[in-house]
Amino acid sequence: MLEREKLKFSIILLVVCTTVGGLLTVFFQRFISFAPQTQTTSALSVAKVPETGSVAYNPPTPQDAPAEIREAVMLGYNILNDPGKYASAYVGNPLRCSNCHLKAGLSQGGKNGGISLVGVGSVYPKFRKRQEFSVHLVTRTNDCFKRSMNGRPLPEDSREMTAIVTYYAWISKGLPIYGPVPWLGLPKITSTHTADTAAGKAVYAAKCALCHGVGGDGTATAPPVWGAKSFNDGAGMAKPETLASFAQNNMPLGNPDLNVEQAIDVAAFVTTQSRPHFPQK
Repeated sequence: MLEREKLKFSIILLVVCTTVGGLLTVFFQRFISFAPQTQTTSALSVAKVPETGSVAYNPPTPQDAPAEIREAVMLGYNILNDPGKYASAYVGNPLRCSNCHLKAGLSQGGKNGGISLVGVGSVYPKFRKRQEFSVHLVTRTNDCFKRSMNGRPLPEDSREMTAIVTYYAWISKGLPIYGPVPWLGLPKITSTHTADTAAGKAVYAAKCALCHGVGGDGTATAPPVWGAKSFNDGAGMAKPETLASFAQNNMPLGNPDLNVEQAIDVAAFVTTQSRPHFPQK
């Protein structure tokens, strides 16, 4: 009888303890959190920079620039298309920026895309081997005026230079600063082919002379590629490797069909022809 009473008492005590423990747990949970602590995150999120091959961008049109900069953007756009009209004091030949920067640089490289300017506003200042230092877009642009246009530099605070740089910034709108812009520059040609100027002369006669003139002095359709009215020997296009890449990707204009060997040969031929000399300073 005594053993039965002891067992009954133990069961009652166990039930009471369990009930009280549960009630205490509920009570204290109102004030104390027993959940695992996690690190709080900032309300600000950092956007992931897209991988080089996945960047996609449609540049805004010059006409869509906001009212406060539209005049400058449009002037920059017009200078690139016709510097002889809109920046005549600074050019020394009939070439146009858009001869290389097709559609005023709005094309995004690749086949028949020329040398794009879309994104330059997000990657400059940039290191350049020519100066062995980082250069601003003002310096880079004046390099083109002095070399490709065989002209003289625009004053840094001039209306024309301000317009060009404003144009660069507008067509680069929204791209991450110093992020990947894979379409800038020209594709590098990799080949073991040895340049043959005689073969290049034949390629020029067959593929280039109709537009650029038999004597390389240009026509109403295309600019001169050598001679007194062409780019000088300090220009980027005076380098065979640069001209070969541009020709292989863009010439004939609208239907580029030169193979790598033809591009190397015709570039070797064209760059050995006479042209103005750039005084090294």
